[in-house]
Formats: sequence, C-alpha cells, structure tokens
Amino acid sequence: MARPLRLGLLLVTLAASASAQSVLLRPDRVFDGEAMHEGWAVLVRADTIAAVGPAGSLPRAPEADVVDLAGTTLMPGLIEGHSHLLLHPYDETGWTEQVLNESVAERVARGVVHAEAGLMAGWTTSRDLGSEGAGYADVGLRDAIEKGVVLGPRLLVAGPAIVATGSYGPKGFRPDMEVPLGAQEADGADLVRVTREQIGGGADWVKVYADYRWGPNGEARPTFSEDEIRTIVETAASSGRDVVAHAATAEGMLRAVRAGVRTVEHGDGGTPEVWAEMAARGVWLCPTLGAVDAISRYQGWDGSEPAPSRIVVKRRQVTAALAAGVPMCVGSDVGVFDHGDQAVEAELMAAYGMPVLDVLRAATAGNAEMLRMADRIGSVRPGLLADLVAVAGDPLADVAALRDVRFVMKGGAVVRRD
Repeated sequence: MARPLRLGLLLVTLAASASAQSVLLRPDRVFDGEAMHEGWAVLVRADTIAAVGPAGSLPRAPEADVVDLAGTTLMPGLIEGHSHLLLHPYDETGWTEQVLNESVAERVARGVVHAEAGLMAGWTTSRDLGSEGAGYADVGLRDAIEKGVVLGPRLLVAGPAIVATGSYGPKGFRPDMEVPLGAQEADGADLVRVTREQIGGGADWVKVYADYRWGPNGEARPTFSEDEIRTIVETAASSGRDVVAHAATAEGMLRAVRAGVRTVEHGDGGTPEVWAEMAARGVWLCPTLGAVDAISRYQGWDGSEPAPSRIVVKRRQVTAALAAGVPMCVGSDVGVFDHGDQAVEAELMAAYGMPVLDVLRAATAGNAEMLRMADRIGSVRPGLLADLVAVAGDPLADVAALRDVRFVMKGGAVVRRD
C-alpha cells in the first residue's frame, strides 16, 4: 500500500509545482550540456528555462520560489537512448519467460514502476526501443505519462519493432504451434505496410533488427538486405520518423548504415570500415555497455580481471569507435538490469576510455541531438524545457555522482526534492 500512496503524493507535488509561477535554482555549479560553470544559477518560469548565468547577473524575480541546492551540480535532465520499460532484469525472469508467461497487464504495471524509478534517478527523457511482445503497450504508457496519469520520463517509443520472418524468438516449439513473438515479422514489399502500420499504431521511431542469432550454430547473422532496410528507412522518413537498427555483426551494421538508419544499437562486430562509414554519415552508436556488464555478472563474473570475452570486445569496440569519430549515444538497454540504475552506462563509457566531459555531453545535449530534440531538451539555456537534475558533488570530477540525485524537475514541475 505504501507505493500507491507515495505515487499519489508525488502526483500532487507535480501538479503544485507546475502551477508555480517561477523557481530560482541555486546550485554550486551548472553543467549546461557543453561546459561546467561555477557559481551559476537558473531561473525557471512555468515549464521553461527563463535565464541562466552567474547568480548575480540573473534578472530579479522576487516572486520566485528559491531552491537552495548547495553542494550540487545542476545539469540538463539525463536522456536514456535505449530502454525497455516493459522488461525487468533477466536474473529475475528470463526474456523468453517474460514474453510468454507475463500478461500485458502485468508488464504495463511493471512499466509504471520502472518509469517512476528512471525519472527519480534523473532520466527525464527515454527512448524505449521495442515492447518485446507487448504490442503497442509502450505507446499507452507514453501517453499516460504525458497526460499526468503516472510519473515517468518523456518517452519516445518504437512499438513492436520489425524482424525478418523466422529470425526472432521465442523459439524451440513445434512448427505448427503459434507462440507470441517479441517483435513483428515482415519481409520484402510487406515492409512498407508493416512500417506504416507501426507508425499508425503510435511509434515515434521504427526499430529494425538488421541481424540476429539465427545462424546455423545460433550465431548472429544479417537478416534483412540493404534494400529492405532502405525501404523501411524511406517509408519512415515520409512520416518524419527515423529508424534505429539492432546490429551486432559487421555486415548487418554496414547494411543498416548504408541504408540510412539514424542509430546502431550494440555494434559488437564493428570494424574499421564500419566505424568509418558511421563517422562519415553521422550515425550514432549506442553500445549498451550496461546490459553486457549485467549479463556477464548474472553469469558469475565478479568484475575482476581477466574480464569475460564479451566485456573485452566491448572495451575494444568503444575505443575503436571513439578513435574513428563515431558519435556516441548513452543507451544502456535498461530492463536487462534494474530501472533507475542507468548511470552505470555513463560509468562504463568513462571506464572504457571516453572523457567524462564527453560522457556528460552525450547523456544530455548529444542524445538530444540524436533524438532531433535539441531545440527542446538536453541543454540548460533560455527557451528550452525546464528538465533539470541536481546531483551531489561534481560529476566532472567523478562520474559516479550521477547516482546521487538530489533534485529532479521535468518540464518545470519538481518531482524530486531531497
């Protein structure tokens, strides 16, 4: 009974905060999405950032509610590039069991809890990449959050996602037995219809599986041809939407990149040719380090050296992609591990060689650019939505500070104030 009461109180707080005329936030420093500024403050009016700069230079606002955030860094709301709100950690229940055995109602109920956890951890926007067998339940969850029915990040969703016939799971059943699939199958000319169907169903992004584990020995192999992926990209583009590709093989990545996708997820099989193509075309990589780290730990790894081979591969691939100039997305694949723990992705990116300043930029202004939302979110500057998070200490000195969230504002509404 405690959780509904807490949620109810938070919704009351949200409504009351949204009605406030103006709020003056006074942290020790502000990270504006590009650089760190000591002694800055931020003035918010309604749902918008009105002014930002040295505390003494801001316009007078005697009516403002002054929020003292001493000891903290104020920054743009964090942006998660790859989430699955309708999944929960695989060490609790495996993916196949979730898809086959959990009702859509249960999965949505879990999604509500997950959405709140992510928001309270400072992730005010999240791109959710596939309902994994729950149809358009992610669309409904997105809309419920937008209407204020439940608390959660601003969502952009991909609906069911598109897979090549015979490539996706769950598998292992009699050929004549129909079981729920984790995505929607389509091929060839039918890809136009299915892409339009998913857009009509409410998808903000179209996700395609450019490869999957369907090789003769269960290894990852390309699924769609380059022309098929291009068909999806061109159809989605007609509606003003981008395409994201799951791709873990070099050939699958190349086909997706050359076909015009906006981002590549995972990217384990990247090669110098792949990285060069991605850098030249401005295609983002979401390496999903958090999911790989979590799965390795579920399988018994304690974090010590020598690391498992898949961790070694991830380290090498991140290093190579960075060196080639590939734009990096902070996208953790949360759902494989606990919602609210997305900061692990930033920690791992820094540990694998990405400068902390670049990690902070990627998690804010960079991901906003990737989402084509830089005119709305991702930076602390006048005119943008007041999505703001305060963390204890200085994340530029220690990226783990992203875990110590003290204050969260989404669209001008205070949803957390410790």
